[in-house]
Amino acid sequence: MRLVVVVLALVQAAQAPSSPVIWTVTPLAPTVGDTIRLERVFTLPAGWRVRPGRLESSDQVEPLADAQVESRGGDWAVRYTVVAWSPGEQRVPVPPVWRLGPRGEADSVPGGVATFTIASVIPDSVKAPQPRPALTPLRSEQRDALLPLLAALIAAGSLGLAIWWRRRRVRATGAPPAPETGVPASDERWLQLGEPKAVAARAAGMVRTVLARVIPEAHGGLSTSEFLAVVRRHRPPDQMAQLELVLGALDAVAFGRDARVDVAALSQRARTLARELMP
Repeated sequence: MRLVVVVLALVQAAQAPSSPVIWTVTPLAPTVGDTIRLERVFTLPAGWRVRPGRLESSDQVEPLADAQVESRGGDWAVRYTVVAWSPGEQRVPVPPVWRLGPRGEADSVPGGVATFTIASVIPDSVKAPQPRPALTPLRSEQRDALLPLLAALIAAGSLGLAIWWRRRRVRATGAPPAPETGVPASDERWLQLGEPKAVAARAAGMVRTVLARVIPEAHGGLSTSEFLAVVRRHRPPDQMAQLELVLGALDAVAFGRDARVDVAALSQRARTLARELMP
């Protein structure tokens, strides 16, 4: 008896109509060319996940990207992004969605059909245009002969004025004073021109040139740290402390790392140190 009841229940379940598949459409009133999102939520047991199929394109509806899957607690949301090119009701067949279990179980769920209506972006008045009378001519047939003559006179006058301007005698102007040769610009002049880096580079080069004459291996091809390392073997500690302080500050100005230093005072200190280092 129980077997008969179970069989009848299965038969009734098989004959009962299945609930329609519902896809949520966003926006609610799309138009031609709008980005449309088709979304459906699946409730699965713990550890299960979904894998949607690939949506095929048609002449009316075209997918813009692959399906997106989003986890929402115990539910999984599947989203397709499409665009429609024709107004009216559109029926998009959605491929089956696979449900995958944690132990390798797999079954598919019918995707169903997503239905939505696309509104046209063309106004109703444009769909059936009415004939209109011809526009009036943009240019009148009657022309004034004075305007071309006036334009020719203006062009001739402009050409003559340009020729006179090019042939006019150039006024003799005094020759600019010749620049002084052999005299380097002072630090104050460089600072007035906004070139503190040049002042710092020149002061550092002066100190290094003096030391290179005394210590040949401290040549100009070395960096500041390498240069100080060579000089440290030939100079006393107190003098090395001044060298490291002055050259380090000059490098900071020359490479733009410190703009708050008094460059004029620092250059004067470097000149004094260079005179002390002369043999």
